[in-house]
Amino acid sequence: MLSRRALLIHLPGAALATAYAARARAAGKTVTIGINLPLTGADAHDAELIKDGALLALDEANAAGGVAGYKINVLVLDDGTATAGQYDPAQAATNARKMVADRNVVAAIGPQMSGSGKAMAPILSQGNLATVTPSSTNPDITDPRFAGQYRPAGKAIYFRTVTTDAFQGPNMANYFADTLHVTSLYVLDDSGAYGVGISDAFQKQAEKRGIKILGRDQLNPKEADYTTVLTKIKSLNPGALYYGGVAQAGVKVVKQSYEILPNIIRAGGDGVYGAEILKGAGFPAAEGLYATIAAPNVLDNPDAAPWVARFAKKYGQQPENYSITAYDAALVILDAIKRVAASGKEVNRNTVRDAIEASHVKTLQGEVSFDKNGDITNKVILSLIHISEPTRQAEI
Repeated sequence: MLSRRALLIHLPGAALATAYAARARAAGKTVTIGINLPLTGADAHDAELIKDGALLALDEANAAGGVAGYKINVLVLDDGTATAGQYDPAQAATNARKMVADRNVVAAIGPQMSGSGKAMAPILSQGNLATVTPSSTNPDITDPRFAGQYRPAGKAIYFRTVTTDAFQGPNMANYFADTLHVTSLYVLDDSGAYGVGISDAFQKQAEKRGIKILGRDQLNPKEADYTTVLTKIKSLNPGALYYGGVAQAGVKVVKQSYEILPNIIRAGGDGVYGAEILKGAGFPAAEGLYATIAAPNVLDNPDAAPWVARFAKKYGQQPENYSITAYDAALVILDAIKRVAASGKEVNRNTVRDAIEASHVKTLQGEVSFDKNGDITNKVILSLIHISEPTRQAEI
């Protein structure tokens, strides 16, 4: 009886101690989210705006007490190098291995560039580490035809809060045909995975729509002068010039094409929309450019105004649309962590990957969910922007 009575007397205290211990463990729990972006080189400013969008969501989550008892740590990695002058796939692969090696990293945000994505995806697949990219649009990475190359372990690990160039390129070609009534054009790309992919998709649809392709050239992003190729294009008298690529070559294409072909219709993908292009090429050289972006133009939505104000107050500059898709990428991961914890399962990269795949998350751009390959299910989120000074206005 004494023994049983002692047990009954001490049970509440023991239970209370256990509860306190559990709370203490929960309060001390942390998980890490990786961020991989080209913070060095030609696209550094655009990458900074993407990083800040993601960090805003993570900082807000921590300020609210974390997610299901977990504090969110962040591992920011730079895949830009001075040698490349922009994103560097070799550095991206190194960063992917670093994230996979850190068992506390349960998911990642990025990369910005598809060339980095192609280098990272196989490594992330072998480590079963999911990443959510807010801007990488080359369709090959999530195409099931290339699953053996980019997800050799089988499961989808490359998720997107944007659509792909399979939609972005053809939509510009349709706009050329239907609205601008272009009959002939010349295509340039910067030889990178993104530039080649979007130019291929654009050119294929342009040809299908009856637009004559007068030629195509690949540019070396490190070359300073594209006068020779632009002068050749001028002699062919095309109705338009399409450039697929990012800022390192893009700034020079925009500036020099304005000087040599001042009256031609010029267009490209989201690589000619970023802050680096507008800052580097300046006005009037950038004025009149047409650019697709693989995201909704949420910045012009009055519902986004409070978020824009929070971003501007925290970082002292205005966000881009990919700042929003980065914020949404972070929301997807945070929601996945929350659902895993609520289910009673261990929060690790395996359970978080599974939860990301099953996402239905309300975000600034609407509900985000993914198909079995990791692509966003809402494909109708493409915006076409006509760049003008001092504002950029959505055309469609």
